[in-house]
Amino acid sequence: MSRLVEQSSLFIDMRTILHIIILSAALMLTACNAPKSSLTYFEDLSDTQSGTLPSTDYEIKLRPDDELLITVTSLVPEATAEYNLPLSNPATQNNIMTPSQGKQQTYIVDKSGDIKFPGIGMLHVDGMTTSQLASLLVKKISAQVEDPYVKVVLVNFRINVMGEVNRPGSIDVNRERYSILDALADAGDLTQYGERDNILLVREENDGTKTFHHLNLNDSELLSSPYFYLQQNDVVCVNPNKIRKDNSKYNQNNAFKLSVVSAVTGACSVIASLIIALVIR
Repeated sequence: MSRLVEQSSLFIDMRTILHIIILSAALMLTACNAPKSSLTYFEDLSDTQSGTLPSTDYEIKLRPDDELLITVTSLVPEATAEYNLPLSNPATQNNIMTPSQGKQQTYIVDKSGDIKFPGIGMLHVDGMTTSQLASLLVKKISAQVEDPYVKVVLVNFRINVMGEVNRPGSIDVNRERYSILDALADAGDLTQYGERDNILLVREENDGTKTFHHLNLNDSELLSSPYFYLQQNDVVCVNPNKIRKDNSKYNQNNAFKLSVVSAVTGACSVIASLIIALVIR
C-alpha cells in the first residue's frame, strides 16, 4: 500500500515538473515575438484629411572639394568665350588615340573655399548657394558683356544610403532640391525590417566635423526639419528593427522556436518514459 502511495506521489511530482517545462516553453515562445513596429509614414497625419506644413530651406551651400560646372553665355557668344574653361579630352589611358567628344572642364573649390575664375580671378564661394554665385558672376561680367547668362551646377552631389533599404549604395543627385524621402525612394524604400522612427543621418560640416541626427519617419515634424533636405556627402543609415536583430542573433526566429519545441518534446518523452517505468516497477 505504501509503495502505491509512493508511486502516486512520484507521479504527481513528475506531472508538476511536466507542467513547469510546458509553461517555461510557452514563456520562451512568447518572448520570441518582437513588438510590432509601425510601417506607416507620418502616422500622426493619418487622422487628418488635409493641412499645411511649414516650409524649410533646401538650397545647397558650397563647400571645399565641391565640383562646379559653370557656363557663361550671351547674345554674342564670342563676348563670353574668355569666361568659359576650354574643353578637355575625356579619353582614358587605354584608348587615348580614340576620337571623343570634348567635355567642359569644371572648377574644384579649394580648401580655402575659393575658385579661380577666368577673366575675373579668385572668388571666395564657400557658404554661397549656386544661385548666389551665378548672380555674383553676372554682376562682375556685366561690366564687360551685355546681358550675360550664368549657370552654376554642383556636379558631385552624392548621397550614401545604407542599412535596411532594398538598394543600398551611393546615389548621384542631379538636382539640389533633394530630401530624405527622395533618397529612400531612390534606394528602393525601406525593407519591412527598417526602423522608420530611427533613421540616422551623418553630415559633414564645413569645418570638417561630423554631426549626426536621428530622424523619425512616423512624425510629420520631419517635413519642416532642417535635416529634411539633404546636403552633399550626407550618409543615411536605416537601422534594423528588433525582428531583424533577433533573426541575426539566432539565425532565424522560426528555427529558434523549432529548437525550443523540439527540446520540450524530447523532455516530455523522457519524463513520460520515466513515469511508465516507475509505474510498471
